[in-house]
Amino acid sequence: MFKHLSLVKKHFVKKMAAVCAASLLSFPVMAAEPLKIGYSDWPGWVAWEVGIEKGWFKEAGVDVEFEWFDYVASMDAFAAGKLDAVSMTNGDTLYTGASGGKGVMILINDYSNGNDMVVARPGIQSVKELKGKKVGVEVGFVGHLLLLNALEKAGLTESDVELVNVPTNETPQVLASGDVDAIVAWQPNSGQALSLVPGSSKIYSSADEPGLIFDVLAVTPVSFAKNKSEWEKVAKVWYRIVDYIKDPANKADALSIMSARVGLTPEEYAGFVEGTNILTLEEAKQFYKKADGFKSIYGSSKIADNFNVKYEAYGEPQDIDSYIDSSITDMM
Repeated sequence: MFKHLSLVKKHFVKKMAAVCAASLLSFPVMAAEPLKIGYSDWPGWVAWEVGIEKGWFKEAGVDVEFEWFDYVASMDAFAAGKLDAVSMTNGDTLYTGASGGKGVMILINDYSNGNDMVVARPGIQSVKELKGKKVGVEVGFVGHLLLLNALEKAGLTESDVELVNVPTNETPQVLASGDVDAIVAWQPNSGQALSLVPGSSKIYSSADEPGLIFDVLAVTPVSFAKNKSEWEKVAKVWYRIVDYIKDPANKADALSIMSARVGLTPEEYAGFVEGTNILTLEEAKQFYKKADGFKSIYGSSKIADNFNVKYEAYGEPQDIDSYIDSSITDMM
């Protein structure tokens, strides 16, 4: 699995609420211990592997311990106070926070730039043609939000299609079965659907709405307050990683390091990296500026918050500003 959730949200909310009730007062005090960061299988987070492999954190004088997880498990660990920081989407940062596992987004790693897709069966070439059709999507999750955005841009609404609730990892098989006319999924599931169903096509993707899905590093408020100077060092290493990856001369080396982490060949992994816009420092600074809509992490997170409340991921709207801190990025 790449990013996002793959469990039923209501069950996860209850689980995290119970965990957090027992652990809110026991976040680790990190004065003499390494900063513990959870990361998982998404190109904008696998990129951390470059800095780990090359020893850049040690060079920067920061003691960091990276722990590899499945995505949902990383969120569980963060909510339980076992991590100082975790890699999440901005919408899922609100989600964990609403359940007690508050995180502050101090770095914007990337935004999805094509890896999340609406894939349609042969004969359907546009989102408009989905009117009256069945669409397989994991209701209440980020693919659902992508679909709503696609429908709106095509002049349609959710009522114009019939939603079929399908776990994301099952969407390729469901499209192949003919039970639905289109599915919504992220890589590798979206790519599997295209391969499994000859003649199927991508009719919409996250590349059509940059900023719909931001991927971030979220830090516990306690660790951020106690160790801000150390997190500044982490951020400097991050942008060293970004500069290295962005340099065409380093492409082969970066792909070799990143693909090895997830058990793929560099050639296989190259496509996943292309569908992820890893942000430079200057790009990240622009997205940290307050604005409505998807050109700001504030606007994007507000849209995600409205979606989460509407589909009962949690009950009350969140205070978006309290989840975002651009101070480290701004001072670099």
